[in-house]
Amino acid sequence: MATGLIALSDALSDWLDLGLRWLHVIAAMAWIGTSFYFVLLDQSLRPPEDPGDADAGVAGELWEVHGGGFYQVQKYVTAPARLPDHVAWFKWEAYTTWLSGFALMLVLYYLEASSALVKPGDDLEPWLAVTISIGLLVVAWIAYDVLNRLVSDARVLWPVLIVLVALAAWGSSELFSPRAAWLQVGAMIGTVMAANVLFDIIPAHRELIRAKEEGREPDPRPGIQAKQRSVQNNYLTLPVLLTMLAGHFPFAYGADRAWLVLVGLMAIGAWVRLFYNLRHQGRTHWWMAVVGAAAFVAIAVAVDRSSDTAAAPADAATIGLGKQVFVTAGCGACHTLADAGSTAVVGPDLDAAGPSAALVEQRVRNGQGVMPAFAGTLSDEQIAAVAAYVSAVAGG
Repeated sequence: MATGLIALSDALSDWLDLGLRWLHVIAAMAWIGTSFYFVLLDQSLRPPEDPGDADAGVAGELWEVHGGGFYQVQKYVTAPARLPDHVAWFKWEAYTTWLSGFALMLVLYYLEASSALVKPGDDLEPWLAVTISIGLLVVAWIAYDVLNRLVSDARVLWPVLIVLVALAAWGSSELFSPRAAWLQVGAMIGTVMAANVLFDIIPAHRELIRAKEEGREPDPRPGIQAKQRSVQNNYLTLPVLLTMLAGHFPFAYGADRAWLVLVGLMAIGAWVRLFYNLRHQGRTHWWMAVVGAAAFVAIAVAVDRSSDTAAAPADAATIGLGKQVFVTAGCGACHTLADAGSTAVVGPDLDAAGPSAALVEQRVRNGQGVMPAFAGTLSDEQIAAVAAYVSAVAGG
């Protein structure tokens, strides 16, 4: 049973997790896909071949082949002379991604704040941790928006943004549990991206259409600002996607100076987008791919994995004793482990985490967060056995 602000049944929590996570991934795929496509389209535009199109206000065009046919896509400097009868909008992907993501944070972290959100060993009240987490989402948008309004030079803007992301990563690591800290940073960036759509990109498009409907000459400035925000969103897609996937890799979010690991990996994600965006313009720099791969390898080498080195396979007797300890010591009351028939969600899902024997032994012996230390309750043999058992069967 949950120990957070509101108790959810295990079954309800599991189904909400599945449904919301599925919706979140579906919406994110749609949003990221449109971002990738429209930036590719914008970077690939060529001057119109027909002089009449240029006279009509066409800024560029692109011929594409897909689905057994050819497409001719044209982009106007501001708007065509006559407002089309049908215009496709791209906004619900962003809104649905954010709403489903926030709902996941609510179910998995806010309602389980004492065990999932609060940093192990910290005495931060769960309600306060939730308040800080939500507050940081708002602060992230305000800081980003103010920065964009004050700074227009990308050569200044992006270094400042990187510093702010690093500060958010460090601060989150000081406040929240390791896994929650990474997701907090992703949620802050995702909030910025969704707010860009809600407060800047869509309003600029609405103003463009409103001007045509009222017979006014559209002001190009809101559209230019909206494009800048859209391009910035494009560079933030892969860093956010990293945090969506990172929960499966405790060696990364649980590493020493994990906030620095996160910043490094996010930088690689933005670097990958830069490589492809330049390639869309016809400028392919393979050295950039080499640098990105080398940076990833460097981070992998720098992360210390000595504490989770796999132990030698345990014998059947040890595994049997470990399972007995897991059941009798009440481990199944907090953790999910399919082999033991437990589906509790107070503590980490052991099947999903797949922890090493060394990590399990350390947690059982010393405790962490709301998990008590069993050093004075279980013998060294029992602790080693349950660690061997969990390591052997988790994720199987």
